Amino acid sequence: MAYNIPVEATLDVIGGKWKVVIMCHLIKGEKRTSELKKLMPTITQKMLTQQLRELEHDGVVNRMVFDQVPPKVIYSLTEYGWSLRPILDAMCAWGEHHIEVIEEN
Repeated sequence: MAYNIPVEATLDVIGGKWKVVIMCHLIKGEKRTSELKKLMPTITQKMLTQQLRELEHDGVVNRMVFDQVPPKVIYSLTEYGWSLRPILDAMCAWGEHHIEVIEEN
């Protein structure tokens, strides 16, 4: 895919409402699908699954399947996914500042 500016490539991977939220939860440690769903109660199961698959496809998230009954699936950030940490940290810091600004007004 051709991009006009580099930020388009970044947004192609982390764009949307949920991908950054998922990655922020995975920074704190690996999670099962059910754990992610509890941390994001307003996301539908279908959307969570779709976003995780897209992040996995882009090499940002690792999906580990354990051969047991019932199946156990754990998600974590890949090394490539960890390279997004400075961007996620900056977004969190800006969000905290933005919340303060809103509360002052």
